[in-house]
Amino acid sequence: VEYTVQVDPAHPVTEGMQDFTVKSELYYMHVDPVIHVLAYTNTEQVKMPVAWTKQYGEGRVFYCALGHSIDLAERPEMNKMMSQGMAWAAK
Repeated sequence: VEYTVQVDPAHPVTEGMQDFTVKSELYYMHVDPVIHVLAYTNTEQVKMPVAWTKQYGEGRVFYCALGHSIDLAERPEMNKMMSQGMAWAAK
């Protein structure tokens, strides 16, 4: 399905990013209430996170549910989010 990914540009992972549209699978997930949502989409019933961070002890976790096709992996928005996300988690 096609949907808009709404981005919170205030976090280092999504800094410099704007909302963008994707055509991909949309997952409905149960998520941990302590996550920091970086990007989400609005479905008919709920605001569904598609990218988030979480502290895990001394570690950092970055998760992105997007990218199930090669065309998404080649998009500048995805490359930016993934590279900034990995850099953030590695600190």
